[in-house]
Amino acid sequence: MKANEIKRSTVFKIDGKNIIVKKVFVQSPHSRGGSTLYKVTGQEISTQQKFERSFKGDEIVEEIELSHQPIQLLFRDADGCTFMDTESYEQYTLADDSIKDELPFLSEGLEGVTALVTDGQILGIELPTTVTLEITECPPAMKTASSSARTKPATLTTGLIIQVPEYLSIGDKIKINTETREFSSRA
Repeated sequence: MKANEIKRSTVFKIDGKNIIVKKVFVQSPHSRGGSTLYKVTGQEISTQQKFERSFKGDEIVEEIELSHQPIQLLFRDADGCTFMDTESYEQYTLADDSIKDELPFLSEGLEGVTALVTDGQILGIELPTTVTLEITECPPAMKTASSSARTKPATLTTGLIIQVPEYLSIGDKIKINTETREFSSRA
């Protein structure tokens, strides 16, 4: 596959290492002769080491075939998070380090989570685009605040802290974009 086809949660092999992509930043050329660069940030699957590299759009990388299986979070303990395949009822345990970017969004009963599986081994998880969480802590709501006014910090049920509009208060359920980690809308 070409580097310009790399997306979030893609797994590819480079220099004998399997890399799972966490973010892709596209940098447009500044001159007429320049080529678009794709800055890929990810994680090496076996060692959990951080991976960063820039690719030109026409560079070739070896994609690893993955299957996407729907899973559900069962519980979290000292070993990590235990998930269950919703079709085969098989259980997988992933260490917190391997899913540290997804942890702030994981809550029991979360729908739409998929496991990235190859050769019977789970490599990582993929979250839905938006997640609904409840506000557990924030400054009091302002009655005169408009929806486009200033923001305030709010702590959610998973411990994630994001900026939300001033009219929201404790107990409100909101949708958060999992890629940008920003408030999306009221649930």
